[in-house]
Amino acid sequence: MAVSIAIKGIKEGLLVTVGDGDWAEAGPTLLEKLREGGEFFRGARLVLQLGGRALGAAELGKLRTSLGDLNIQLWTVLSESALTGNAAKALGLETSLPKPPAVTPELPPIDPLEDGSEAILVQHTVRSGRSINFPGHVVVIGDVNAGAEVSAGGNIVVWGRVRGTVQAGINGNAEAVICALDLAPMQLRIGNAIATSPKRRGKPEPELARVKDGQVVAERWKPNEREK
Repeated sequence: MAVSIAIKGIKEGLLVTVGDGDWAEAGPTLLEKLREGGEFFRGARLVLQLGGRALGAAELGKLRTSLGDLNIQLWTVLSESALTGNAAKALGLETSLPKPPAVTPELPPIDPLEDGSEAILVQHTVRSGRSINFPGHVVVIGDVNAGAEVSAGGNIVVWGRVRGTVQAGINGNAEAVICALDLAPMQLRIGNAIATSPKRRGKPEPELARVKDGQVVAERWKPNEREK
């Protein structure tokens, strides 16, 4: 029974699948089928699917030469046989197709009730002498030590202690807020309103600072409560 040869175009070139049977018959059948295609196959890259068929370097090398005479490049050999795979590698041929790039899932649009402004995330303590300045929001997971400065065009959220200088709404945005687990800054500024830290009363607790009636006011931070 004649060996089946299936040819189809893929993104990488021509995929040729050789069915079961003796290679002494399959090889010439493959070349004849490609030769019949004439100009249609000239210049193509060929991906050869051999299944479990075992071929040595000599047989693959002879096939590559014959394909080259037809102006067809033997590029990749796909096989379940270790012998065939090693022979292909020895000839400098590929033994697998490139994986398609990972598809980045499309993110849903931002809900109109959510703020889609840009922000940066600082995942460390801002130490004395360091300065962070960003036109959007700034989120710090760590402390802002005395002598450090954090400035933002939007809001500032610190998941830690604030002992340095924090300035939100630096472009005059009086709607900006500053949140921290422990808010005791050297200086606090929102928009054009400036305040210094009041004396500590009791143990530290999360606070939110905002501008009210032109003054910076710090209140207990209650994320689940919306301002009335």
